[in-house]
Amino acid sequence: MRYKFITVEGNIGAGKTTLANMLATHFSAKLILEEFADNPFLPLFYERPQQYAFPLELFFMAERYKQLKEMLQSQDLFSDVIISDYLFIKSLLFAKINLPEEEYSLYQKLFDIINPQLVQPELLIFLNAPVTKLQENIRHRNRSYEQQIPDEYLLNVHDMYMQYIKQHPVRTLVVDTTKVDFLRQPADFDHLLQALEKEYEPGVHYLRL
Repeated sequence: MRYKFITVEGNIGAGKTTLANMLATHFSAKLILEEFADNPFLPLFYERPQQYAFPLELFFMAERYKQLKEMLQSQDLFSDVIISDYLFIKSLLFAKINLPEEEYSLYQKLFDIINPQLVQPELLIFLNAPVTKLQENIRHRNRSYEQQIPDEYLLNVHDMYMQYIKQHPVRTLVVDTTKVDFLRQPADFDHLLQALEKEYEPGVHYLRL
């Protein structure tokens, strides 16, 4: 495997966890999955976002940091392949959307203290899906607290991710998943595996399957 640490990212409902699981199985890799279900503030946030946004984001950041720190410290990055379904920077990106200016400023200070302590992925796979497909996937996985997510919120998340990708020298493979189904269409997954055999320069690269 050319890359030892790969992160799969994308909007809510983009299929991050599904693809991360498939890649980890294929490469016999260590798998890091976000434990979102453990966040007690998540259902409350969707009901009353202004009241619960800060504890929601603080909890997510603490749990992501703890998980990544423990997993990455215990692995040999020169021999073990690691696949994760989130970037630590997503803590800051979602905080930018969800928090008022004063709370975001405090949150960013905390983020800047702990972020340098983490190893960054060698390759980011970003699943780029239209809002219609995201909403379809959200309905299909049937988490009750997600069913009322407005299109506007998903668009804001998308814009925030794309802004980050374009402004930071992360080696990124943006995959158009409009008509892609890695789980049910094996050819799509095979094409992605072929793309992962290439050596990519730092920057943004686009893949249409």
